Amino acid sequence: MRRSIASFAMLVVLFSFMLFGATTYSAEPIKIGFNLEITGPVAGYGQMGWEGAQLIKELVPMEVLGRPVQFVLVDNKSDRVESSNATSRLIEKEKVVAIIGPMISGSMLAAGDICEKKQVPVLGPASTNPLTTQGKKYVFRACYTDSFQAEIAAKYAYEDLRARKAAVLFDISNDYCVALGRYFKDSFEGLGGKIVAYTLCNAGDQDFSAQLTAIKTANPDVIYLPNYYEEVSLILRQAKDLGLTQPMLSADGVDVPEIFQIAGPAIEGLMHTAHWHEKAGMTDIGKKYIAAYKAKHGGEVNSFGALTADCVLMVLDAIKRAGSADPKKIRDALEATENLEVVTGFLSIEKGDAVKAAVIREAKGGKWEFKSVANP
Repeated sequence: MRRSIASFAMLVVLFSFMLFGATTYSAEPIKIGFNLEITGPVAGYGQMGWEGAQLIKELVPMEVLGRPVQFVLVDNKSDRVESSNATSRLIEKEKVVAIIGPMISGSMLAAGDICEKKQVPVLGPASTNPLTTQGKKYVFRACYTDSFQAEIAAKYAYEDLRARKAAVLFDISNDYCVALGRYFKDSFEGLGGKIVAYTLCNAGDQDFSAQLTAIKTANPDVIYLPNYYEEVSLILRQAKDLGLTQPMLSADGVDVPEIFQIAGPAIEGLMHTAHWHEKAGMTDIGKKYIAAYKAKHGGEVNSFGALTADCVLMVLDAIKRAGSADPKKIRDALEATENLEVVTGFLSIEKGDAVKAAVIREAKGGKWEFKSVANP
């Protein structure tokens, strides 16, 4: 009798082990990598992105194909080489099925080359450089391109602000800034406008008096500043000191809360192309995201977090439609994304690029106010 009980117990233990093993295997997590700027010169972008990823995690089920979804974060330190290293680590060591980030275009280009070779899809939340996806099968973005936002800015300057002369001051050391400056110039001139000053600066510059004095002499109707928020903040303050009163336009690189503190009162009236605004129309998940963000963090909802949340939704949707966690099948499903409801609106993918609207916003009273929507 004792032997029978012992044998039965052994069978129970063996069966439990087999069952546990099978359950463990079926519940193996699906890993999504995050290659973000958590430290370094543009840490604000990556930190907001990670904040958005954590927030969407609370709003939608983090399980797909019967398996839990796990986020793996690596800090690329706002550096191109570190971005490449982070990409390799996420693919080779962490075995992620897709990567979200980096935020900035230069780092995203570096990461995209590796993902293309390793055949693992990568999504740029805010990589607006057209080269990001050009000639790539595994590289995607959740935002519009620089050519699109610069064209919108030029059209807004010419038609809405009725500017006929424009000045452009851009960072020659950054691909993002150079591309925007060139696209704006081409678009504005194509509309019949004239560029009366096309001046350069470098990331990290503190004194813009020479460039601004040249712009003042040229007397443009509008000034375009396609730079990151630190340089734009200093330019705005120094422009005010020099008595420049023309309308100023910028791009999505100024969309960080810190700019209001760094620029101070000089930011009042600055307009820029943005990825969204809650008054531009919201999806159901967008409404939930805004409510959750304000309850948790307070203040104004930022685009970088929302775009990163969009990337999470894109990957989850692709895995579901692919019926697989295989990176190649996820890539195919991402390419077929059509009219997907995300935080910032409805999104389709065409040759890796997001087809979606842009928004014009203006700094008023310490926050961004909605002005208009521009559809592709």
